[in-house]
Parts: sequence; structure tokens; C-alpha cells
Amino acid sequence: MGNEDKTSINWYPGHMTKARRMMEEEIKLIDVVIELLDARAPIATTNPDIGKIAANKPRVVILNKSDLADYKANVEWVKYYKTQGAQAMILDSRSREGLKNVKTLIEEATKEKRERDKKKGIIARPIRAMVAGIPNVGKSTFINAYSKKSSAATGNKPGVTKGKQWIKLGKDLELLDTPGILWPKIEDRTMAEYLAYIGTINDNVIPITEVATDLIIFLCTNYQGALEDRYNIETNDDAYEVLKEIGAKTGCMKKGGDVDAEKASRTLLDDFRNGKLGRITLQWP
Repeated sequence: MGNEDKTSINWYPGHMTKARRMMEEEIKLIDVVIELLDARAPIATTNPDIGKIAANKPRVVILNKSDLADYKANVEWVKYYKTQGAQAMILDSRSREGLKNVKTLIEEATKEKRERDKKKGIIARPIRAMVAGIPNVGKSTFINAYSKKSSAATGNKPGVTKGKQWIKLGKDLELLDTPGILWPKIEDRTMAEYLAYIGTINDNVIPITEVATDLIIFLCTNYQGALEDRYNIETNDDAYEVLKEIGAKTGCMKKGGDVDAEKASRTLLDDFRNGKLGRITLQWP
């Protein structure tokens, strides 16, 4: 991402401060926190603030968009989170594959709490779960799929869910949907890059050609053949030249015959985000 002065990214709309306060207020009502992460970059999509707010609550970690991530990495990440004391699973919310396991994990995570309630004579109180995560990890898609109806707003751009909403799922479970919150400042350059690749940070925050060339470097280093197979090009050490090759192959041209680098960048990032370059994981445990 170039110079050091670009490494710290401030992207904290006012509604995120309000969302954080709301989560702090509601946490006392909550029995379990369901944290959604992007399976392609679980650490980058973990908000430490959510961990602090939910410090004393049982946790279910859902590695969402698992269909876009490297299968072997998915297996490793589930193992990793279990060693951290969380219930963990992979999920593709859009296809609803794996949804039936969510209830089992919630029950496992809240077992002690339910047993304590039983001893106090509290029976049949629904489990209250807070669904949390940073923008664009697929919380609303997950809730819609899990509740089998469109109960949360969905969108492929960050920050679609603005307020809180409780969703009742039968007698046993109530879900609190919360807006996606990012931490106020992203200090780590690599983390910022990963968030930009997957579309968590809006494409207008960092120059899009910079994001695209960084992604090209990552792919050429870690997933050789991904770009060659998709665009029928030969890659080299000059990421910008490779971007121009992609632009030429995908018809991203300006009047006069020059490659439109910005348009080529959008094409590349869209293809990556939609899984057209194959199953790619940015972070391994």
C-alpha cells in the first residue's frame, strides 16, 4: 500500500459510535455472542472492541463466506477457534449450507447458563443471542437465512444495518442484530489491505488501483495461476503492468486505446470478491 502515511486509516462514521454504545448497553441481556467473521481473513475481520464488550459471554464464531475461502484453511481456522474456547463453524449463508449446525453450537455454548437457570427454577426462557461483526461479513444474510425470512436489511456494501433489531425465532431463541462496527483506526497496513480486498473498507477510502496492485502481488506470491487462469495472461514482477494486462483482456479501455486502470481494478476486485479467481484465503492460523 505504498507509503507509511497511508497505513493508518480512519473510517469511523458517527453511527458506529452509537452502535458500540448500544452493544455495551444490551450486552447484559445477552446469553451468547454470535460473531461473524469473513473466512478469507478471520483475524482482519475480528473487531477487538466486540471481544472487549462481550468478554464474559460464551461465544460462537461463524466463519462466513466459507465457499470463497481455501477449504484447508477453513478446517484449520475452526480448530484454532476451538482452542481459544469458542464454539466455531464454517458457513456459506447464501446457500444456507451448514445452517443446521448453528443451533447445536448455540446450545453447546449456553449449556452452563441453562443449567444454572434450571437450578434457580427458570425454565423455558428463550436464549438471547447477539449477532455481531464488522461491516460486510454477511450478518444480515445470515440472519435472513437462519430465520428463513427477510428480517434484516442486506446489501453488499458496508454499513447497511444501522439500528438494532430483535428477531424472535420460535420459543427458544431471540437474536439481536447489531450494526457492523469497525474499530476507529486501522493501524496495521496488511490488515487494512485485506479489508480493502474483501470490500469491508469502502473503495473510495484507499485509491482503488493501489488496492488492486497489492492484491496482484499477494496472488502472484500465494496463489500462482489464479490470475493466469482467469484472464489468460502471463504475470511478472510489475503489478501495475499485470493490472494493465488484465484491463486489456477484459475490455477496460479508454477512448484512444489506453487501459482504464481504475476500471480494470474494479473488475479484478469484483472477480476476487465473487470467487471468480478460485477459493482464496488471505490469512491462515
